[in-house]
Amino acid sequence: MLFSSSVFLHCFLPLVLAIYFVSPIGLRNAVLLSFSLLFYAWGEPKLLLLMLGSTVANYAFGLWVGSVRETPRCRLALSVAVGTNLLFLASFKYAAFFVDGLNLIWCRFFTEPLPVPEIALPLGISFYTFHAISYVVDIARGDVKAERHLSRVALYIALFPQLVAGPIVRYLQVADEIRSRRETVDQFAEGVRRFIIGLGKKMLIANPLAVVADSVFDIPDTDLNCSIAWLGIACYTLQIYFDFSGYSDMANGLGAMFGFVFPENFNYPYISRSMTEFWRRWHMSLSSWFREYLYIPLGGNRCSPLRTSLNLLIVFLLCGLWHGASINFVLWGLFHGGFLMIERLGASQILLRLWAPLRHLYLILTVMGGWVLFRADNLNHAMSYYAALAGLHGWSGLEHNVLLYWDSGLALAFICGVIGSTPLWPWIRKHREELISAVTRLPPSPGWHATFEMAGVTLLATVLLASSAALAAGTHNPFIYFRF
Repeated sequence: MLFSSSVFLHCFLPLVLAIYFVSPIGLRNAVLLSFSLLFYAWGEPKLLLLMLGSTVANYAFGLWVGSVRETPRCRLALSVAVGTNLLFLASFKYAAFFVDGLNLIWCRFFTEPLPVPEIALPLGISFYTFHAISYVVDIARGDVKAERHLSRVALYIALFPQLVAGPIVRYLQVADEIRSRRETVDQFAEGVRRFIIGLGKKMLIANPLAVVADSVFDIPDTDLNCSIAWLGIACYTLQIYFDFSGYSDMANGLGAMFGFVFPENFNYPYISRSMTEFWRRWHMSLSSWFREYLYIPLGGNRCSPLRTSLNLLIVFLLCGLWHGASINFVLWGLFHGGFLMIERLGASQILLRLWAPLRHLYLILTVMGGWVLFRADNLNHAMSYYAALAGLHGWSGLEHNVLLYWDSGLALAFICGVIGSTPLWPWIRKHREELISAVTRLPPSPGWHATFEMAGVTLLATVLLASSAALAAGTHNPFIYFRF
């Protein structure tokens, strides 16, 4: 079930909110868990048992690790728990990838390749498996106690706002809220605001940009030219940000409606001026997870420069694999890890001496270059796309011309995307009184605040209506990160 679907917006969400808030406080977790399981089963009824099995297994692992935490057997218990989770993830997500790689060697000695398994990827498996791993590891570290109530562990893993595509939430971040929370009117209102903003990002910016990005990436390699290739990757660069940050806004907004505070996932990553800064702003819950559970245990930056660089490459190799089982994602991870390594080895000092716009240009072009690997169907497609970007296929063409794609709708979505990628609106909200005074040349008055808030409410209502209209007229367009 998509957040940006009529079933969710007009049926599921109103129903769960109504039943949740009329239920006694002691039953609200049960209501939320029941609807979360229904949410998952709506799209993956056969695979619901897998998620429930993972939940029960990790509940048991948590009790086991907690019971031996201060004994030598803790390492064994933790290894079994983490190993089982990784094997579970690998069996569904990477079996075909591993067999394809093995066939490269196998076919040198045998004529018949090994059969490649066709296994359906359970929705959200990468996210809820990482939740489970962080839960048992945090118990072993003593950061949180093993939960005795299975229903609380199940709610943590299955909570529908963050089940399918994050943000990745550690149990210690929501444990108190799961046990006891108080929903407030202000928090609910903020949740509604965040949800509408996220819906607008998806429906009004990401989806229109996706139409052009998908069309350009579907152009045969021989017909792709430089100008249309740059248009395609520019649209995809904005699309993936507004698609994923839109989902994250909706998830955080839904969490706030039910009294939860989830970690932020994005902090305007495209205003960064280095790849290091970019990864402090992009998919922050995933970056934090890899830092806490992989980078620091490997030694982090406490090692020699060479070992630290190796740690970065390992982390981003696995980060690429986490996104998908293909060579493109592996190379995308190594691409980012390589730039982070180069910056750590001294390039960051060179960047600091450059003019700020040049540093920002470096970041944008580098990230766009990485998105080619991320979006292309395969490595050959990516290489051909790079050639087109470099002008090796010609600058323009008659059949595939920028003017054939660039209309008023795309222009509006693109401009809104560029502006929305910057913290302009938060800056206006923060300095609203000074701005109004500068325009009117009058001292601030109490009515200005109310006027500004009313303008914000009007804008939200407009976004909601426009998104609803786009939803009614549009076609199925799932979130990009649903496939991870």
